[in-house]
Amino acid sequence: MSPLRWDVLAVSFLLALPLLALGLRGDLGTHDVVTRLPWCLAAGWAVVALLRWAGTPRPPAGSPADEDPGPAAP
Repeated sequence: MSPLRWDVLAVSFLLALPLLALGLRGDLGTHDVVTRLPWCLAAGWAVVALLRWAGTPRPPAGSPADEDPGPAAP
């Protein structure tokens, strides 16, 4: 999954809003804000990856992929 997908960027932006607000208020310097922004992108990627994994339906319990084929026949 690309870290530059629209959903990853949207979540990353939401996670970066408090950081940007602290930077605009003057509580954090420009260097602090810039060095912490990649962590927001990484956190956004992790959140989207976790939600996509949790939202993916599992195969049915009786599917042939779950069954053990047993020993191979010669």
